[in-house]
Parts: sequence; structure tokens; C-alpha cells
Amino acid sequence: MRLALAEAARAPEGGDVPVGAVVIGADGTLLGRGHNVREATGDPTGHAEVIALRAAAAAVGEWRLTGATLVVTLEPCTMCAGALVLARVARLVYGATDDKAGAVGSLWDVVRDRRLNHRPEVIGGVAAEECSALLAAFFATRRTDRQPRG
Repeated sequence: MRLALAEAARAPEGGDVPVGAVVIGADGTLLGRGHNVREATGDPTGHAEVIALRAAAAAVGEWRLTGATLVVTLEPCTMCAGALVLARVARLVYGATDDKAGAVGSLWDVVRDRRLNHRPEVIGGVAAEECSALLAAFFATRRTDRQPRG
């Protein structure tokens, strides 16, 4: 989670919400990393998880990330939850829950849907306070920046 938090800290450089993700191979090797880049790139799929999954797939030379673990600072949304299922990620570890868009138990539970052909192990709440604090600090500055001046 420390590597994912370090990635998350890089996201605000481009104006993005500080979410970070890393993909770790079954042997413990770092396969991919990413942070949110939607604002920086104008890409709606520029979520930390998607960036990290793409990098990991490039590193192993295929789309199947069998045995890999995705570690992310915030509970994945429906797009990212679907991507990690389709990539055959073995394990998901996440920090803060996302009550507004979470798809790993908060609003939906995409990764545990029995109708899908792959269901990763899920470990939530890892360093949740630290992950939540990073997000809260980011949004606090955004609210301050948008208050009318007078």
C-alpha cells in the first residue's frame, strides 16, 4: 500500500484526485503502477487502476494477470472493478471505501458477482485512514479554492 500511496501523491500534479495503484506479480515483482490522470490527459479511462493494469500487462506481455495482486488506495469503481476481473487479477487490496462510486461492496459488488467467470480475493480497509486522509486533504483544498472571494 505504501507504493500505491506514493503513486496517489503524484496525481494532484495534473489536477487529478489522488488515487494510486500498483500491480504486484505472484513472485512479488512490481509489474505496473499508476495514478489518476483523467484531468491531466482528458481521458475518461485514466483511472489509477487502469493505468497500472495496462503497465502490468505490457510488462508480462499479455492481458492475463493471473496470480497478480492489484493494490489501490480507493475502492474501485465499476469500470476498474470490471477491468480487474477481466484481467484475471487474483487479489484486490484497497484502502478507503468509496460510498459514492465503489463497486467492491459499497454501491455494487462487481468483483464478487457469481455470474462472472472470475472472482478475485478482496482485502479492503488496508491503511484506510491514511488513504482517506489523502483524499480529504485534496478535496478540502478544492473547496477552499472554489469559495467566493469578497
